[in-house]
Amino acid sequence: MVRVLLVDDDALVREGLKIILSSADDVEVVGEADDGANAVAAVRAHRPDVVLMDIRMAQMDGIAATAALRRLDPAPQVIVLTTFQADEQVVGALRAGASGFLVKDTPPLDIINAVRLVAAGQAIISPSATRTLLAHFGDTHAIARRQQATARLATLTDREREVATAISSGASNADVASALFMSEATVKAHVSRLLTKLDVTNRVQIAILVHDAS
Repeated sequence: MVRVLLVDDDALVREGLKIILSSADDVEVVGEADDGANAVAAVRAHRPDVVLMDIRMAQMDGIAATAALRRLDPAPQVIVLTTFQADEQVVGALRAGASGFLVKDTPPLDIINAVRLVAAGQAIISPSATRTLLAHFGDTHAIARRQQATARLATLTDREREVATAISSGASNADVASALFMSEATVKAHVSRLLTKLDVTNRVQIAILVHDAS
């Protein structure tokens, strides 16, 4: 069973998500929180695998709450919920460690599948959405980020850099394997090393680093 915690300040949204997720035999809603400020305590109490996190809340928003949850040990995977396809708050949540995002009008089956994918360690941002998000990354701190990202990517081997570049385009493990003529098992091993060497938590953050360095 995939254990899910719902964090949203709208009780109707939480109830709707609970109904959707409860229709799946392999997904269980184990708890709820009505604000990001209560999310850490709820995660400690219920030990979910995945947290569905509203991006906009009154006391503590989804960005701060995501960062706090990702510092826990063990840390749950986080999917942020938003009314927009991509904006600065979504980007902030992804930088904080979220594994992806869903718009609130996502079809029920897609929400369930997203929870399953994230619980299995995958990201849930399509190549087209990745490109949309990366277009939002430019700001006044771009130069400093580029220097930091370049230094971190310099620690990679040529092959690891190729894998990282492919991931940054939104490619799946199967796509990377096909493009770089390697097995999926080898790609998975490279991804694991990338997460460790770059000190990031998921594929989305690998993509952000590659973009920052370009």
